[in-house]
This record gives sequence, C-alpha cells and structure tokens, in this order.
Amino acid sequence: MITRRRLAPLFLLVLLLTACDTAPPEPPAAQIRLDQVGWAPGERKIATLLTPEDAAGATAMIIDERGRVVLRVAAGASRGAWNARFRATNPIDLSALHASGTFRVRVDDRVAAESPPFRIAPATDLFGPLVAGTVGYFQAHRDGPDQIGTAWRRQPAHLDDRDAAVFQSDVDDPTGDRTDAAGGWYDAGDFLKFTHTTAYALIAMQLVQRDGPAPDGLAAEIAHGLDWLTRMTTGDTFYIQVGIGGDGDEILGDHDAWRLPQDDDELDVEPGDDRYYQRYRPVFRAAAPGDPISPNLAGRVTAAFALAAQLAPSTTEAATLLDTAASIFDRAATEEVGELVTTEPRAFYPEDSWQDDLALGATELALAGRRLGDSRTDGWTTRATEWAAGFRGGTAGLTVYDVQVLADAELYRLAPSEELRADLRKRLDTAVAAAGRDPFGAAAGPGGADYTARQLGWAATASLYRQVSGDTRYAEFGTRSRDVVLGANGWGLSLVIGAGTTYPQCPHDQIGTLTRTRMTGAVVNGPNAADRVAALSRDDRRSMCRAGSYAAFDRADARYADDMLISATNEPSIDFTATGMLALALAARFPDS
Repeated sequence: MITRRRLAPLFLLVLLLTACDTAPPEPPAAQIRLDQVGWAPGERKIATLLTPEDAAGATAMIIDERGRVVLRVAAGASRGAWNARFRATNPIDLSALHASGTFRVRVDDRVAAESPPFRIAPATDLFGPLVAGTVGYFQAHRDGPDQIGTAWRRQPAHLDDRDAAVFQSDVDDPTGDRTDAAGGWYDAGDFLKFTHTTAYALIAMQLVQRDGPAPDGLAAEIAHGLDWLTRMTTGDTFYIQVGIGGDGDEILGDHDAWRLPQDDDELDVEPGDDRYYQRYRPVFRAAAPGDPISPNLAGRVTAAFALAAQLAPSTTEAATLLDTAASIFDRAATEEVGELVTTEPRAFYPEDSWQDDLALGATELALAGRRLGDSRTDGWTTRATEWAAGFRGGTAGLTVYDVQVLADAELYRLAPSEELRADLRKRLDTAVAAAGRDPFGAAAGPGGADYTARQLGWAATASLYRQVSGDTRYAEFGTRSRDVVLGANGWGLSLVIGAGTTYPQCPHDQIGTLTRTRMTGAVVNGPNAADRVAALSRDDRRSMCRAGSYAAFDRADARYADDMLISATNEPSIDFTATGMLALALAARFPDS
C-alpha cells in the first residue's frame, strides 16, 4: 500500500494554549458503535456492542424519541476482539427497523450501554446535507482575492501569488519566469496548493454536479477551482505546486509556522530572510516548457477539464474546454515512464500508477466529445478502452492515488462490457473478504494512511458498481463501509466533522483552529498506524486544542488522537473531502435502499 506523508509544522509562531491535561475519566465497560447519521429504511443496519466479555444473546432494545421500545433483538456472536480491554464485538442487527424517526440502542442485559442517536430516513434526507457540508469545507479553504462570506470569516490572502517566481525543483534553481498562481484551494491543514490534488477534487466534484444530488454553491466552487487549474496548466508550461513545505533552518516554508493565511501578506521580508518564501511563494513546474508531462498528471487534469466540457452551459465554452483537455492529454509522457511527478517533494504524494489516470482522461474526453459530436470521439474511446484494459486486475477501490474505479464506471457509459463489470467485482470481492476479517467490517482494517478516504472509496466503489450494473450484491458492503466512517468503528467517532454527534473537535487545520470555528464538512485521515501517532504524540509543543481521550480504544497497531498537533489522525484535505462528497452523493442516489 502506498504511504502518504504530510508534514506537521516544525514550530509555532503564535502562543498555543494548553488544553486541560487532567486524567480523562474511565469509559464505561461496554460501548455501542453505530452509524451516527443513520440508515435508509431498506438498508442493512448493524450496530456493534463493544464489551470486555462475549455478550452473545444479550437483549438490545431500540428506543424511540419518546422513550418507547419499538424493537428488541439479540446480540449476535462476537466477531473477535477489538483490543486487550474490549475482547468482544457483538453485532446487533437493526435491519427490522423501517419506521422513520430518531432512535437509540440500549442494552441492560448482562452489560449496560446506550448508543448515540441515529435516524431512519430517506437517503436524500440523511446524506444530502452532508454533501452540502463538504462544499463549505472548500469555501473555507479558498486562497486568493475571491472570498465569500462564511462562518470562517476568511480574508483575501497570498495576493503576491499573482506574480510568483517559477522554479524547477527547489528554490536554488530559479527559471527566471513568473506566473499568476493566485486563487485555488489550500491542499490540507497547510496553505500549499497542488495541481495533483486539485484535479482529483475537481473530478469528484464535477461528477456530483453532473449526476447529483448537487447542493447549492457547488457550481461556484467548481468554477473557482477550474479558474486556478486553467492558469496552472494552460500554455507551454505545466505547473504543479505553489509554496514550499520547508527547507531546513535557513529557509522557512509553509510547514514552519502556524498562522492565518492573510498573515503571510503582512510579512516585511527581503530576499534572503528566512520567512521570505512564506510571503513570496515559489511555483514549481512539472517539466520544461513544451516538454511532455508526467502521465498521471496529464490524465487527471485532462479528466477535470473534459468533465467541465460536459457541464459547460454553451457548446462554444464546451468546445474550448474540450480542446484544452485534449491538448493536455496529448502531452502525456507514456514512453519510458520514470518516477511520476506529483508534488515537491514527491514524498507528499508518492503516486506510482498512471494508466488509470489516462484511462479516465480519455473516457471523459470521449464523453465530452460525444456531447459535441466531435470527430475525435471514437479515437478517444478506443484509447480509453486500451488504457483501462492495461490496468485491469487491480484490487484497490477508489483512492486518492488510484482512479481506475472511476475510469471503469465512466467508460461503461460509453462502451458497456462485462469486462468492466468484472473488474469492479474483482476489486469488491477482495474488499469484502478483507472486511470479513475485521470486527467492524472495515475493508481498510482498523487504521492507516488515508484511512477515511479509503473507506469512503470502497463505499463509492460499491455504489458505482450498482449504478452501472443494477446488481445490489455489494449494497450491504457499501453501507458497512460508510458506517465505519460515520461512527461504527472502535473509537465511536464520525470521521466527517459535523456528521453525527461525536466527531473531531480539534482538526489539524490552521483556519479552523485559529478562528475557533468548527470545520464542518471536513473529512480527516482518521485512526492511523500506532507508531506514527506515537511519534507525533511525543512532540513537546503545547497544543492549543485537544479534546477528550480515545486511548482506551486504541490498539497495538492503530491509534486515534483528537489533537490539532496530530496531523496523522486529524488533518483534513481537499482530496479526502472530495472523496467524501462523491461517496455521500452516491449514497443519496438510492433513496429506497
């Protein structure tokens, strides 16, 4: 599995207030974990009783808002131990509950536990508001002069990006060129901007805009992202990044300060000052002007513009966007492909696949071409089919690195085939087997890099398969994948901020933390490898936001910490959140599940 690395700030330039460090109270001996948002009436609904000893057969009562018992069910056999403290995970099947309303699960038989509230309602009612919340996250992370009124009280920032110096691979290697790189979105909790992740986010967002349900504000947010992507990729030079993470003691970059973005514009610095590149941010390019570009980037950016061509209100605008997409696709370096270009340094996003990106790019070109009656459509369809066939046989769902699932589903619109359905089934069958080995049915296991996005990716994959085939065999797996993200995990935590009742309070996000404003809609990484979380937890800096304690639910291999210093668990990003937007929108398309 590819490991994604994000760097936490090296030191803070503002005073961070210490959260209360008193010992947390011991949690109750038994816990009930479930999807805190809820289920559509016809979905399979599984809660889990987390206990020190097997409680198979214990009676669980489902209580409505008036305190009435509306259903009694028995806990099933344990699916195995969670950790040394909670040695049993007994499933509670709530699927017989079809009536709309808000409910809780209560167990008073052998152990005592009560769940958070959850709803039974049409999927559009449950997940439509969550999709709208993800749009708010992008609005909060706009860069440049074009800001809108939101709860985060954003101000114009990084206005010097409008005339930024261009470099090759580091700030010791200037090209002498300058470009307008203002606008766009911050990639994550920092203020860096990447072509790689912006293109991915735009693909997911435009699929939601095209197929629905599209919330208010999404079209405007897509336009904001496309405006920046156009300036980064149109012309002879293809740019990949704005800003620098950090470069040692002499040069301080984005990851070397904790501040609001507009503070960078107030820095009084000259060339040679250690904070010079925090205000006058470098722009890095993918290749020399006119040279071929890394095929992964070419495919992703092509798909983003080709989807825009499908959505454009006029055929004239659509044709212009299609030509932009086609010119980028034609620049892909597909001969003797070496190390793929993503970011600087590449360790931020070490992608190692590219055929999937080209398959998706060619597919979206063909779909846009079909809309416009473009003579190149058949050729793009052929190339899409060839690239998709060449990358067939993988086992991943949709991830921020692997978009073959999207390529398969989109190509099915052009050229339906059993081979495409079979590729999706093979991936899903592998995931179902992995989920069967996890106490909560998580295909991604208990934690790790990009954890929440991978779980949401599996939910999206199951929905996409159902959408193209009409086959519902993976519907239950898709529901369980979503459940894990929304609270049905060992920590009892929804990993989408604002969804459910218990979610991260202290995300590793400078705007949310410093404005003390809830970053609603953000999708965080979630539980991660225990050694990585432990390494960050040894940081001797003082945290300005730390909430609760989840240590009782940690495992030897996975931990979670709700602390703004712990980027490994609590950092949201645009690609995580875009994956959530797509997965939740897909969930809302099946209101009678």
